[in-house]
Amino acid sequence: MKLRGVIIGLITVLFAANAQATTLKLSPDIDLLVLDGHKISGSLLKGADGLELERGEHQLLFRIERTIKNQTPTATNWVSAPQIVTFTTQAQSVTITLPALQTLRNGRHFDKNPRFVLLDEHDAEVASKRDRLQTEAQGDLEQAMVLYNLDHKIASVPRFAQPLRRTAMAAGRMPEIAFSQHPTERMLRLLYQQVDSATRQRFVLLMKALHTS
Repeated sequence: MKLRGVIIGLITVLFAANAQATTLKLSPDIDLLVLDGHKISGSLLKGADGLELERGEHQLLFRIERTIKNQTPTATNWVSAPQIVTFTTQAQSVTITLPALQTLRNGRHFDKNPRFVLLDEHDAEVASKRDRLQTEAQGDLEQAMVLYNLDHKIASVPRFAQPLRRTAMAAGRMPEIAFSQHPTERMLRLLYQQVDSATRQRFVLLMKALHTS
């Protein structure tokens, strides 16, 4: 009974926290590369038009990939320079709004002078700091962002430069840490697969705390 009460409390805390989340809305043209210092797996966002984030400060590294017109009849696959944007929000949603990028000339102009806008659910602009990651630093994006954040540049967030730990959670798998032989395991695993990534992170941290208590 005690364990059942703890599980119910855990689920209640998770969904109460999730109700206070911000939905980051992404268009199909946006390739999110690094979020808050962590490389984002393509499988995590596959088929999703948004990502749930805790309200507060966040840092994104993304690029735009779009098929655009060229001077020749053949369309060109254009990829932007990696863009860094840091923002703090208490909004329900944040949308990255892009300018018209229909020609290669538009794309080149964007790389020189990126003019995207972050809007909340009321179409009000969310204040942000922007920068561009140097193209020669694209090999290890996590490490590139660690160095960027330690360099105190315009969109740096030093706390996102902490050593990164690769865990089963980052790969979208539930870690083998709790209730492996308990009859509630199936319910917990099903719940874990149904919630968003931000809630999964809280889920794992709470279960680790429960397991060691």
